[in-house]
Amino acid sequence: MVIEPRHRWSLGLGSLSSHRELTYFLIWRDVKLRYKQTFFGAAWALIQPIMLMGVFGLFFGRLAGLPSDGLPYSIFVLSALVPWTFFSSAIGAASRSVVVSGQVVSKVYFPRLIIPVAAATAFFIDLGLALAFLVAVEPFWGIYPTWRFVFLPLLAIFALLVTLGFSIWLAALNVKYRDVVYMVPFMVQALMFASPIGYPSTIIPAHLRFLYGLNPLGGLIEGFRWAAADSTSHPWSQIAVSIAVTAVFLVSGLVYFDRTESSFADII
Repeated sequence: MVIEPRHRWSLGLGSLSSHRELTYFLIWRDVKLRYKQTFFGAAWALIQPIMLMGVFGLFFGRLAGLPSDGLPYSIFVLSALVPWTFFSSAIGAASRSVVVSGQVVSKVYFPRLIIPVAAATAFFIDLGLALAFLVAVEPFWGIYPTWRFVFLPLLAIFALLVTLGFSIWLAALNVKYRDVVYMVPFMVQALMFASPIGYPSTIIPAHLRFLYGLNPLGGLIEGFRWAAADSTSHPWSQIAVSIAVTAVFLVSGLVYFDRTESSFADII
């Protein structure tokens, strides 16, 4: 074995590959602990978006009468809640992950980047279950699989990258500033209303479209709706902007995490 100094621009990505067994172990540990001693178990991956679909359908669909781009409102909302539920659940767990693992971080060395990555990726199984449920119930509303379904795996990976972009930043900041744990729920709620979950992005005024498009969840959600629910929208420009913003979040988060990782054990 040859021990060499790590390249300063590697950003810790090589450590994820060299410690992949540890990453897999932490992912499965989080999955098992999350549903341990629960009555419904992994069914919570379906219960949460179904309950939110009912709330959105009642208040935004029936009472507010918001448009749904020609889709049944239930499917319109559910196709957005599939990636949204994954994002909101994963970012909450990943932002706290480094501090929660403080006893291990302060005693044993391993690449700290593994912790938030594993915490967020553990919810990828929930995303797969929710996506399978969405595809299974769509025929009840007269929506059947099309060639667009082939894009769903790519969009699922994109959802993971969007989540990691936020999670890595928040996990590193939460070590130094414990206010982050109080800020995350508010940020998640704000992003819910700033994302096209209960309404189509076409209702946003033209002069606000640019600012609205900076939310990477916008393109992600519209992409899921286009691929899974056969929406008539053409979200490619939104997806392109979301990819660009996600790349900025992800790279800058990796840089910040890499620069502050060495002080985690002392601060925690």
